[in-house]
Amino acid sequence: MFTGIVEELGTLESVDRVGDSARLRIRGPLVTSDAGHGDSIAVNGVCLTVTEFTPGQTFDADVMAETLDRTALGALAPGDGVNLERAMRADARFGGHIVQGHVDGTGRLLSRVEHEHWQVVRFSLPAELGRYVVEKGSVTVSGTSLTVSAVSSPGEAEPWFEVSLIPTTLESTVLGSLAPGDLVNIEVDVLAKYVERLLDGRGGRTR
Repeated sequence: MFTGIVEELGTLESVDRVGDSARLRIRGPLVTSDAGHGDSIAVNGVCLTVTEFTPGQTFDADVMAETLDRTALGALAPGDGVNLERAMRADARFGGHIVQGHVDGTGRLLSRVEHEHWQVVRFSLPAELGRYVVEKGSVTVSGTSLTVSAVSSPGEAEPWFEVSLIPTTLESTVLGSLAPGDLVNIEVDVLAKYVERLLDGRGGRTR
């Protein structure tokens, strides 16, 4: 499990395509400082397993075709920055929200509006995820835990949501370097999905 608090802005060093899968090599001195074989590291919000590593330098992770197709990892190229977070320790502070590293879908950066000390950033949202994203709720964008500041109205042709980003987030994550049209990974709040499933199991009854 993760919390969506990005620990390090790493770099994708190489992509080795093997059939319909790929092996990624990622530079992340902090997240590899105490890495072990089989550890979980979130890369732009995708939970990956460490297969090889050099302490304090790089780690390798295998990515299957389904992950490449269903997330924005398949669009990455060597030299691209990536958000990195190690799996949460049981004795650590819970700084963000519950993040599984299981991407629900992808969206694209639609617009940025500059303010004096922050930016309001709008992302597109797959229609099937719209019911899980609410104003003042939590959402994970490329591994970054964010608070939703606005959402599109029901029935809009292209659903969207907005978040407000402070300078620290813009400087310390990939969100600061995104351009309109860039693809991002989206993970909605898992608690909303559990509530929906439980209500469905009771025929929608709340009592």
